Amino acid sequence: MIKYLPLSQELLYREGSLVASFQPGNEVLSELQECVGSCRAGGTDCTQACDRPFRGTTTFVCPRGSWQKSTETCASLDVQSLLQRISRPRIIQGYEVHSSSSHSSTSGAHGGQFCTSDFSCIMGEVLSAEPVAGNIVSIVALLRSISSNGSTDVTIGKLRDYSKIASRILNSSVLPNWAFVSDKNTSSVLLESVISFAGKLRIGKSPPNVSDPFIATKGARISQNTPEKSFVFSLRLNDSKSHLNGTVSLPREGLRLLSSDSQAISVALPTLGPILENTLLRGVSVNGMVLSVLLPKELPEVSLTFEKMNKTGKALCVGWHSEDRRWDEAACELLEESLAAATCRCRHRPALFQSFSILMSPVGVKHATLHFITCLGLVVSLCSLVVCLAIEVVVWHQVTQTHLSYMRHVCLVNIAASLLIADILFIVAALMSSMPRHHDGCVAVTFFVHFFYLSLFFWMLALGLLILYGLLVIFWHLRKSTLLAVAFGIGYGCPSVIALLTVVITEPTKGYLQDSACWLNWKDTKALLAFIIPALLIVGVNVVVVLVVIAKSGRSSVRDRPKSQDLVTVIRVSKNVALLTPLLGITWGFGLATVYDTSLALHIVFSLLNAFQGFFILLFGTLLDRKTRECLRTKCFPSQASH
Repeated sequence: MIKYLPLSQELLYREGSLVASFQPGNEVLSELQECVGSCRAGGTDCTQACDRPFRGTTTFVCPRGSWQKSTETCASLDVQSLLQRISRPRIIQGYEVHSSSSHSSTSGAHGGQFCTSDFSCIMGEVLSAEPVAGNIVSIVALLRSISSNGSTDVTIGKLRDYSKIASRILNSSVLPNWAFVSDKNTSSVLLESVISFAGKLRIGKSPPNVSDPFIATKGARISQNTPEKSFVFSLRLNDSKSHLNGTVSLPREGLRLLSSDSQAISVALPTLGPILENTLLRGVSVNGMVLSVLLPKELPEVSLTFEKMNKTGKALCVGWHSEDRRWDEAACELLEESLAAATCRCRHRPALFQSFSILMSPVGVKHATLHFITCLGLVVSLCSLVVCLAIEVVVWHQVTQTHLSYMRHVCLVNIAASLLIADILFIVAALMSSMPRHHDGCVAVTFFVHFFYLSLFFWMLALGLLILYGLLVIFWHLRKSTLLAVAFGIGYGCPSVIALLTVVITEPTKGYLQDSACWLNWKDTKALLAFIIPALLIVGVNVVVVLVVIAKSGRSSVRDRPKSQDLVTVIRVSKNVALLTPLLGITWGFGLATVYDTSLALHIVFSLLNAFQGFFILLFGTLLDRKTRECLRTKCFPSQASH
């Protein structure tokens, strides 16, 4: 998702412009009793409680010998109360009832109302609240919660009410209050929330055209047969009658690349640019409205025409990336410029090769370090797994003399084969994610990636159960054919059931895939849990296996012996843990930390441990096995083996 706008290469607007009208610290509040009179420049800040009915504090600084407001958290809105009202359905005779009317509500316990199909029951309270800095933050939090609650049934009524709430804090008369918002990321959160909510609208026969004074949303169904499509906006710049214009154009050549019917949605915000500029980007000035476009990935580019606010400024086309919180000049190029307007051509930013941690983390983290680790680790793993399978072919008959050794190597071969195929498909999925999207192909690749990574885990489970069988079962033994049937049932039967159920349940509602990657969806359907839950359950079982092995190894070594033998026990136990940990997938347990944590360090640790897992399997499962080494020595160096 990219937001486009032109920047002026002038560092500041001229005096009297919109930007200059709300610089922080331009209001001396000498009437407040706690922070009055002169002060010492550079001294201690002054903090004062907000007047009732507001909650919070106001902070003042002393840059030039008099107190000036710096930030404030004064708020009167109760976000949690508002959210409860819009999320609670009506209860009639014990059953939940969701109304289908466009503006219906029902009374709450204390005279409030519960919304049923839109947000009309909270509109009066939100729109009547004084738009001070604290209430701005509260409204942004409200909008963010609404857009991220997982709901996919966004209607025109909901979008209209949502836009009215957003327009309240985007009003040009409210802009000076943004300067006192303490969290400077609030404006970026607002932008993301608005676009996220608009993107959930499913466009039917009637194209949406929702327009408020300071925000407008338009959309349309598009396909290969759609002629060139344009969205034209004309919105108020301030409280006067002046308007600011902008146009989004989808070229016919790009629309021909669509593989199926889709939709395009565009949102225009004429006053958000200066807010972003003054809260996040010192030293640049926005010279037009912010246009945000949600397009199918197949569309390579879009053309945007902006009317300039400052007619003398030279245009610079850029795209805004919320992850990095910066303007990106590489996203757009200037096609044409006149005194009044500029036309930009913008492309989707090529995504980094998706990192290995995306397999467990619902929150994608993109970073050059993760990119490097993933690429290097996958290359090393693929080569290691090929070598591992080649060695197994060479030594197979010599190392599979007993039932247990035979089954151990069957598990090892299938673990290596499953991981090899899964890693290859992961690369294919990553490449497909960075190119124009082919939905059916992405579904197919995601299904097989899901299946083979699950097969990896279930074969690890089969190996863990085999180890328990060898340690604990003493008086009776199963036949080889029975062991093979159980192992293959676990290794491939269970993953196929889980993978098939996941795609059958979620794909009919288009909830199988992520928006930005060929992998299981989290945001809407939580399909990713069909990978995370089995993986972590198997990791838990194999942790128990490792503990049992440690206990058995330590107990079998406890004898009357000199204290120097303690080192032998420690080495034996450590070896067992080192051999079992990568093979039984306990390194994937670090993925639990990435499920709800976007910490780069955790994602790096997870990627290091698991992108190189093919190498670990070669090392611990094959090369450190004594029988395998002896057999290799006999096969490769027969003259040395004879001595």
